[in-house]
Amino acid sequence: MAACEAELAAPKPGNVHHFAPGHGMEAKDFIESARAAAPFIAAPGASVGERILGAVEATWAAVNQNTNLGIVLLCAPLAHAGLAAEVAELRRETERALGALSIKDADAAFRAISRASPAGLGSAEAHDVARPADATLLEAMRASADRDRIGYQYANGFIDIFETGLGALARARARGRDAPCATLEIYMAFLAAFPDSHIARKWGHETARAVREEASALAREIERATPDDAFALALRHDRKLKEIGVNPGTSADLTVAVLFADSIMSILASARKNG
Repeated sequence: MAACEAELAAPKPGNVHHFAPGHGMEAKDFIESARAAAPFIAAPGASVGERILGAVEATWAAVNQNTNLGIVLLCAPLAHAGLAAEVAELRRETERALGALSIKDADAAFRAISRASPAGLGSAEAHDVARPADATLLEAMRASADRDRIGYQYANGFIDIFETGLGALARARARGRDAPCATLEIYMAFLAAFPDSHIARKWGHETARAVREEASALAREIERATPDDAFALALRHDRKLKEIGVNPGTSADLTVAVLFADSIMSILASARKNG
């Protein structure tokens, strides 16, 4: 819940936040979604697939729309890894959790994805979510990795979370950025690093590449700017993207996952220190 609320405190260009709604959604929709999903994401003894399906069904019961499928798909393995951790190294534990994913996890996740009906889902020849799963969730995600950045995380040990995202957070903190500014810089790091797969799926690859190119220059400006100027730059670009209806939803999902991972890492480090 804290990770979702912290993400809304940054003026993420093109996405929903406390400073501006967008795409038919408001910040309160995401807060209500987080409150509904959190007990299932953190459920003791649940499998990754059960966490995903329970969180998505609870979200729909609360807000009747897809506000957080990507967040849930990313945070469920992180929560599972943290709860089952044998060592205080979340990256290693996440890789272990991903390696243990089963066909049952895939079946539950497929049901959740079908329920959420994300934009541009369509059908697929292999691992179609409209049919019962015939492979593990990791295998299914690997098959989508070339077109979906969330699938890419599963296939690559959540590399963007642990390297790009947490790296941006560490640099922002080292420069004395407060939490909202640091969150903005995480989001911009993702937006500048690769074409947002939500944009590519809904508005096409050319638009996704154009948004990335603009974000590369803007990210550098935001890093150099004062906090007030950084927010002003972000809000100006936010208006531009929302005027054309473009939402970098995957970059926002990844940002929540970074904040969530950072919190879990702090908990694991504290637990190890305190025995």
